[in-house]
Amino acid sequence: MPAKPLQALVDHARRNSPFYADLYRDVPATVTSLTDLPVIDQVAFWAANAWPDNQLLTGPLTDACVYKSGGTTGAPKFSPWTREEHVDSVTAFGAGLVNAGLKPGWRVANLFRAGEFYSGFLFIEYALQHAPIDNVRLPIATAPDEYVADVIHGFGADVLAGEPMKLSAVAETLLKQDRPAPQVELILFGGDILFNDLRPLLRSAFPNAALSSIGYASVDAGLVAGPVPAGDDLRVHEAFPNRTVVELIDDATGEPITEPGVPGRVVVTNLFRTLVPILRYPAGDRAEWIDADCRRFRLLGRSTEGARVGIVSMPTEQVRDVLLAHDPDNHITGMQLVQRRWAGRDGLIIRLGHTTPPPPALTETLRQAVLAARPTYADETAIGAIHPLQIEWVPRADLATNPRTGKLQQVIDERPAH
Repeated sequence: MPAKPLQALVDHARRNSPFYADLYRDVPATVTSLTDLPVIDQVAFWAANAWPDNQLLTGPLTDACVYKSGGTTGAPKFSPWTREEHVDSVTAFGAGLVNAGLKPGWRVANLFRAGEFYSGFLFIEYALQHAPIDNVRLPIATAPDEYVADVIHGFGADVLAGEPMKLSAVAETLLKQDRPAPQVELILFGGDILFNDLRPLLRSAFPNAALSSIGYASVDAGLVAGPVPAGDDLRVHEAFPNRTVVELIDDATGEPITEPGVPGRVVVTNLFRTLVPILRYPAGDRAEWIDADCRRFRLLGRSTEGARVGIVSMPTEQVRDVLLAHDPDNHITGMQLVQRRWAGRDGLIIRLGHTTPPPPALTETLRQAVLAARPTYADETAIGAIHPLQIEWVPRADLATNPRTGKLQQVIDERPAH
């Protein structure tokens, strides 16, 4: 499916979608650059994408596949793709799997979730079918971890594809059974970032497996970017040529970032979707360019991710980096920040997953390391504004995940609404 000119996309959206007609009422008739268009407000976008009174669609829903988002930030959201749009997306994604390391004839265990409109399993299954090389598909979905372990050994799976938390659960099961799987050659993760705290667990269970992102796509933004072979840096991606345009937008100025190493919001424009136009849509992630040509970018995490305790900001990525730097024996196998309020003050609990109980002294070492990196927390504690920082350990399987998508919940806010 060839890319459509920007002017044609804008004209089609403005003419056929009540949402875009209103959004572009002050946009000139002739558009020469993406910066001529406003960045979409997500709340307004999804309010317009309601059912049955949809104000976003540019035509009738007669030949399409409907997916649903995970609903991690509110009510689940539905997104239809025409047959042609869907085939083109999975074809591009399938080609990206080769860049991720897929080899001819390999047996791929698809562990992504299926059902309830969820896109993960079906999208990857179609991508494998449309990949430019032969492969054997093992459509397991979210079967019990013990079953997956049996398939890996009994069927000789070469590749595992799934969300990081599912992959780590399977790894933990194999290690508990004392039968690691050195025959697995490649692990493809998607749906979430593979954080460094899970790598030791995966390496123990799959000692010969290369790790790679399966690609970057979402129900709302659609096709975004493919993985780039980049050694140990698994967060590097590149927009699909002639299909998507990725911008990184400065939070303060709202202008596109063109300098490598400067974080910004990921904003996506799709060059071929027309039933639900995606024109400067914020994907909800942060990233930074790693090249002067602004082609390859490194994902940094969700754009709103982090805890705020009183006046103290606790970004998840910074907290995680500090913890891992002070955990040389790799006891940590997952992290989430839990915000609570009691006795009239906010407090933060850093919940850490483990597979083997950590030494008692490690807890205080980690706590002091975080406080040293975020000294304002200790200052606010000293004046009684917030509760002292706490760390608790739980079995890795007890870390809270989204019940539908299986994604690890990075921040859990348990404070009362009023």
